[in-house]
Order: sequence, then structure tokens, then C-alpha cells
Amino acid sequence: MRFLEIKPLTPEHLPDAVELDRLCFGGIWAIEGYRRELESPNSDLLGLWTWEGAGTHHPPPLQNRAGTHHPPPLQNRAGTHHPPPLQNRAGTHHPPPLQNRAGTHHPPPLLIGIGCLWAILEEAHIIMLAIHPQFQRQGLGQALLLALLKSAHDRQLERSTLEVRDSNLAAVSLYKKFGFKEAGRRKRYYEDTGEDALVMWRSGLEKPEFQQYLTVEKVQMCDRLHQKKWHWAIDNFEL
Repeated sequence: MRFLEIKPLTPEHLPDAVELDRLCFGGIWAIEGYRRELESPNSDLLGLWTWEGAGTHHPPPLQNRAGTHHPPPLQNRAGTHHPPPLQNRAGTHHPPPLQNRAGTHHPPPLLIGIGCLWAILEEAHIIMLAIHPQFQRQGLGQALLLALLKSAHDRQLERSTLEVRDSNLAAVSLYKKFGFKEAGRRKRYYEDTGEDALVMWRSGLEKPEFQQYLTVEKVQMCDRLHQKKWHWAIDNFEL
């Protein structure tokens, strides 16, 4: 059984965030950049974690398990035999967590998604939405975007904006599904390819009907994820 959880990042998660940044973007931010986002009151930095479990005898690893023999995941675990996930572990005897780990009982959770927004005046500027390459096209980006929009609604922000590559048709389709509309272009915005960025907007986030919209979208999203054998372990973004 595959579990999911979305929650804010904390300092102990930053090495995993940097590694995921490298996999998805080639390394946009170093650890100092993520630390600045954590320290900013105008930034929401969310992570999406997954792990595998079977039956009801193994409590989800992201919950508080005081008294068990397994330390909390993603913390500094010097001296243990299981290094943190998604870090460079060359020379160790444990394969990366995305490989087959038959025989283990409690695989550590993996950070497989990052979302970040800036609250600027009445606007939520979504500056990052990334899913690990091995977990894309399974509806997980929708879950992370929904959580970001929920955060914007909770802040009573009126609208959301973002930039997306003109060629990233999957991302453009996702944003349009959530009501974003193209408002303009930034010519040659991306230095690596020289391609344009689409500027997309979504208004009405502060209105009561947007809360109802999020609730409907969440039900539909959860149905799709369950069909793909994903299960929410902890719902920190109740609508």
C-alpha cells in the first residue's frame, strides 16, 4: 500500500529538497535558498512525501511513534543504519530508496514533491511546483497544486499567478484545469532554452465559492489517486 502526505517543510527536510530540486530543475536553489523560504512569513513551502506499508500493523512513518524502535524519518539520524532518503550515498551499503528494497519492513519516506508560493499584497505567486520524475503523470501534481491554492485561500489572497514554459503542455493543462487563464507572455524568459513563459492567472481565491470549488476538486482528486493505489495517511489540508 502506498501512502501520501502533504505538509510544510522544516529545516531537517532541506537536504532532501535540494536533491529533489536537482533532479527536477538541475539545481535552481541551494540549501540557503530553501532556508530563506522557511524563514519568510510571506512564503509557503510544502512537501509531498510517500512511503510503502502493508496492512494495519505498521503505523505510517510520518506519524509520531514515541516508544517505538524506529526514529522519526527525515531527521538527522547519525549512527543509525538507514541514511536519509534522496541524498548522495555513494559508498554505503544501502541502495537509494527508489530502488527495490525487498526484505525491508519500514522503508523511509521519500520527498517526491515540492510546492512554493509567495504572498505578495493580495496575490499568491506560485514559484515552484515539482514532482519527482519517477512519480509524474499520476495526479500528484494536482494534489500539490490543490494544497498551494488552499494555503492561498487561507491567507485570504485574492488571486494567484505563475509562469510556465510554453512547451510544458502537461503543466499548462494542469493549470487550466484549476481555472488559470493565460494573461500574457514573457519573451525568452528561460535562459537555458530561450523559450517564452506563459503568464497565467486565477482570481477569486478569497471568495466562499472558491472553498466549495476546492472541496469538489479534492473529492475528485482523491478518487483518482485511490484508483492508482495511492492512500492518504494524514490529511493536513482538510477543506
